[in-house]
Amino acid sequence: MQNNKSIISQRASQISPSLTLSLSAKAASLKKQGLPVVSFTAGEPDFDTPEHIKDAAKLALDKGLTKYTNNSGIAELKQAIIQKFKEENNLDYSADEIIVSCGGKHSLTNIFLATINAGDDVILPSPYWVSYEEQIKLAQGKVVFTHLPELKFSADVIAEKLTAKTKMIVLNSPSNPTGAVITKKELKRLADLAIEKNILILSDEVYEHFVYENDDEHKSRSIASLGEEIKKLTITMNSFSKTYAMTGWRIGYCASEKKIAAAMDALQSHMTSNPTTFAQYGAVAALTMKEKSSAFVNTMIKEFKKRREVMVNRLNECDGVECAMPSGAFYAFPDISNCKLNEKQLNGMKLSELLLEKENVAVVPGIAFGDDNYVRLSYATSMEQIGQGMERIEKFCRGN
Repeated sequence: MQNNKSIISQRASQISPSLTLSLSAKAASLKKQGLPVVSFTAGEPDFDTPEHIKDAAKLALDKGLTKYTNNSGIAELKQAIIQKFKEENNLDYSADEIIVSCGGKHSLTNIFLATINAGDDVILPSPYWVSYEEQIKLAQGKVVFTHLPELKFSADVIAEKLTAKTKMIVLNSPSNPTGAVITKKELKRLADLAIEKNILILSDEVYEHFVYENDDEHKSRSIASLGEEIKKLTITMNSFSKTYAMTGWRIGYCASEKKIAAAMDALQSHMTSNPTTFAQYGAVAALTMKEKSSAFVNTMIKEFKKRREVMVNRLNECDGVECAMPSGAFYAFPDISNCKLNEKQLNGMKLSELLLEKENVAVVPGIAFGDDNYVRLSYATSMEQIGQGMERIEKFCRGN
């Protein structure tokens, strides 16, 4: 171009690509080159989508259900989501309070764009899922990072960050990347705080079924279920990706007050229109064929619980590594701040580079989630891969 105008918008130039996705792609590329890479990067179950869900989508295709649908989702899926909220989350919503979108990321982007104005503060507890920060920036909001001591959610810590500009608090429980589950006590304190200050809550409940503790204090709960006042302030978001191993299907959904849902509906009408039609019919089967879906989910959770214990126990045997047992999700988030190479302390980024270079093991550096004293490992992979990868990590730690 002949002038000084940038061809790229400021909005796009300020956004960083997803480090988790780029590392997953790099690991896959190295595998294709013949290298024996063990990847702990991907945030998706290694289980296949259940047959009854795939069959429903195939049937929809055979019936010619490939045209546009209602912008915010087919009536059958909305009704199934309403029933799901009622039975699993003790929440009552109407169809015009439900928006079905093209995956969880799309739902989150809709939420931020529909509620955040330029300069609004959004409280983001840290460590945090990688895309929240970029999505808030896209909405021109100001990200207010809030470090959580010992990786545990604290309403008192959140309260210290509130200002007159605070519009929203992001809640992700169980957490990606830490696996932490907010306690019943802290959930109630957060609800009281939001009501007192009239602040929106974005409750990301994508990992709600992946909880491995049986005590009541750490049970997965929807904050919106704590009363009508907090329900009005809460946007509850979820997706089919993790629970039903449907990551590539791209079906997410959220529930909120009607005026917020209407704003998201309008946004979506200009960005994507409806989610993929036949994928929506697969999602209906996931929620309505409950016996088959529950059996699948329970099998997956049982296996992840075994893998969690193996991975975390072996991480804690590595020199310079400390890892708390995660209560939920399917990630280990070890503190590697005492790992050293030639007596020099390693951060998460450097350790990740060295593990891939020297041991063909791919992990995600904690800087992607706001803290480079950590790395994230997904145990949504086979026990065989976990065993091989942990042997290599242990070898690396012994040698340094």
